[in-house]
Amino acid sequence: MTTVEQPVDVLLSDGTTVQLRQIRPDDAPAVVAMHSRFSERTRYLRYFSPYPRIPERDLQRFVNVDHRDREAFVVLAGGRIVAVGRYERLGPGSPEAEVAFVVEDAYQGRGIGSVLLEHLADTARRFGIVHFVAEVLPANGAMLRVFSDFGYQVQRQYADGVVHLNFPIAPTEATLEVQRGREHRTEARSIARLLAPRGIAVYGASTTGQGVGAAVLGHLRDGGFTGAIVPVHPTAATVAGLPAYPSAADAGRTVDLAVVAVPPEAVTEVVADAATAGAHGLVVISAGFAEAGPEGAAAQRALVRAAHLAGMRVVGPNCLGVANTDEKVCLNATLAPVLPAPGRVGIFSQSGAFGVALLAEASRRGLGLSSFVSAGNRADVSGNDLLQYWQDDPTTDVITLYLETFGNPRKFARLARRIGRSKPIVALATLARPPGVGAGPALDAAAVSALFAQSGVIRVDTVSELLDVGVLLAHQPLPAGRRVAVVGNSSALTGLAATACAAQGLTVAEGYPRDVGPRAGAAEYAAALAGSAADERADAVVAVFAPPLPGQLADPDADFTAALPDALTAGKPVVATFLAGRVPAGVPAYPSVEEAVRALTRVTTYADWLRRPPGVLPELDRVDRLAGQAAFRPDGVDPPALLGAYGIDVVESAPARSADEAVAAAERLGWPVALKAAAPGLRHRLDLGAVRLDLADPAALRRAYVEMAPVFGADVLVQPMVPPGVACVVELVEDPAFGPVVGFGLGGVATELLGDRAWRAVPLTDRDAAELVDEPRAAPLLRGHRGAAPVDRSALVDLLLRVGRLADEQPRVRSLALNPVLARPDGISVLHATVRAGTAADRPDTGPRRL
Repeated sequence: MTTVEQPVDVLLSDGTTVQLRQIRPDDAPAVVAMHSRFSERTRYLRYFSPYPRIPERDLQRFVNVDHRDREAFVVLAGGRIVAVGRYERLGPGSPEAEVAFVVEDAYQGRGIGSVLLEHLADTARRFGIVHFVAEVLPANGAMLRVFSDFGYQVQRQYADGVVHLNFPIAPTEATLEVQRGREHRTEARSIARLLAPRGIAVYGASTTGQGVGAAVLGHLRDGGFTGAIVPVHPTAATVAGLPAYPSAADAGRTVDLAVVAVPPEAVTEVVADAATAGAHGLVVISAGFAEAGPEGAAAQRALVRAAHLAGMRVVGPNCLGVANTDEKVCLNATLAPVLPAPGRVGIFSQSGAFGVALLAEASRRGLGLSSFVSAGNRADVSGNDLLQYWQDDPTTDVITLYLETFGNPRKFARLARRIGRSKPIVALATLARPPGVGAGPALDAAAVSALFAQSGVIRVDTVSELLDVGVLLAHQPLPAGRRVAVVGNSSALTGLAATACAAQGLTVAEGYPRDVGPRAGAAEYAAALAGSAADERADAVVAVFAPPLPGQLADPDADFTAALPDALTAGKPVVATFLAGRVPAGVPAYPSVEEAVRALTRVTTYADWLRRPPGVLPELDRVDRLAGQAAFRPDGVDPPALLGAYGIDVVESAPARSADEAVAAAERLGWPVALKAAAPGLRHRLDLGAVRLDLADPAALRRAYVEMAPVFGADVLVQPMVPPGVACVVELVEDPAFGPVVGFGLGGVATELLGDRAWRAVPLTDRDAAELVDEPRAAPLLRGHRGAAPVDRSALVDLLLRVGRLADEQPRVRSLALNPVLARPDGISVLHATVRAGTAADRPDTGPRRL
């Protein structure tokens, strides 16, 4: 969300960056200068007259706004104002405002108008404006398209030679789709310019051949980069055998990318020089920035600010570099001397050290690389940017990520859900939080894996497993189910494979494992393998082979691995563990049976996710977002009002501090009642005696109060009895890595002790909510365990959707617990609710586009 205090950086349709901020009175000279650069046509289309100069009175009105009824944003490129967009409310308290833009000629057609409209509409909505109106000349087709292409329901009326437009500015699915489509295209283009440069300037390469800069320059040259390589050196005429220049612009060559390996204090000069040469991006190998402390963090912010003002994006700093194996590019701007062979796998690494390990291991395993980016400190370019690029990249079929932190987890989940439908995403994500990130308890490994799986992401635990899964996805089809045929020449290995399958949740197909015996020849083994691959009872094949003992085979030199390519013709994935022989290319080979089955399981789970229809965000009745916002007051939040605004009804409870007060409350609520200790942690602890049920008269209630007060305190709650049911718990927490997440589990000490909770990230789809209900290990209790009647599962799903909507729309809610929720065949009852509010949590994937 744009604020008065902070400008934002945004991407244009060609992938360049500009800055957007609110107009200031001291912008007057810059506005006049911009106006002087307009063509006569631009002036006429904006002002409906030649308007050769801005009168002083108009100028002062333009640059002095109240940022409420009158707002104006300026767009800066290269430090100068190139566009202005504004709205003005049509009278005090009016729900309508007139909107207008003007863009300097050189920047027209690059998406500035749509960016301004997003930010103006977002601000206007916060001040009660619900409609924009505009007047546009019929000849101004570009401006008419800005409005019509945005997804708004625009009403047009032609009168007096002008097109009058009127449209509501509330966000809709259509406008959100348009906005995210533009976001995808702009971010993808900005990365494409980094990975396919026509020329590269290298800063910091020494003439001695020593140091980081010289290493990257050598790798660029020796890797066969197809574009121009321009070493930039203050004094040398040549560096590494290439002509060097004191400035990149002096080379007279097209320079799209700058690779920077100079000390941090010299980076500012490099940014200015690269901008002068027309570079689109910087790859900053240099260290000494945010990882070095507060001063370095300030230098890093200054670096990004200078680059964005110059229209450039930044990879790094403190990164390993970027690579692209496309034969038209042959880019190795990394510290790795040799890249893996060209292939179909994209690799993103936040860590330089992990990046080195990934490239080395990928090369050893024959995993073909399409492109590689090491983000280092991730000051600008992130994994989300690479997801946007790889989605449409024709050379990339599989995406692998190493992530240390999530800068924008909601956006990551949104992108992964979309991209994972066409290209698998494998992620190695550390569970460790960086210092100072979040004070609450971290989610456990199972919860993190579930949150990844929700978006179709295959989460792995090690670099080895990342590549295990990557190799399988790169070379094999996806399995059609979970049935596995195990074939081998060793009963020990086939038994291990069958056990591993069962442990991982795969099903050993009927008639398997099949052991051909240690004396089987190559032809017999090949026939068994081919038959298993063609077997309709199996969806995948695990092939194992142990070397026979000396003298067991008539032909000891037979090539058993030759059977593997023929097994692939059935269109099913085949994984192999051969303890002898070299497995041919295209067949994923693993040193152990357990590793082979584990990789197959990960891919099978992803294939299961693909087969399930994607969820939708359903319409919910009885939801009033404004009423929910009104529940927040200076002294805290009113939980019943907040929950009621989202259609969540909580059974009324009345506090009491004496037996007489408890009886009076029961008379008002109606008998029979339950008496509960008031402390939140005790309200459901029937096992401790903190809850007494079915108190039918004053005598019983007084007796229960006298017994409870000495143990649990005088404060109690009186609540009318509701029909019994299965106790459930619904939670909402604000996780610093994933944002708001919703948890569901069954109540009781045992399930709490075991952490039997399922978790999903907000926003919740209908599919997410249904999976939450079914995922806990104790979920069979909801489906009619041991003859009990099944509960109303749809009522639980509806409740979870409402909690998810509340979490999505009310960022001031930091945690929420509904405990217990009684689920019955005829519905549910929410007995208690606890809500903790605070300052609004950051929701970076909402509002208008920005970097």
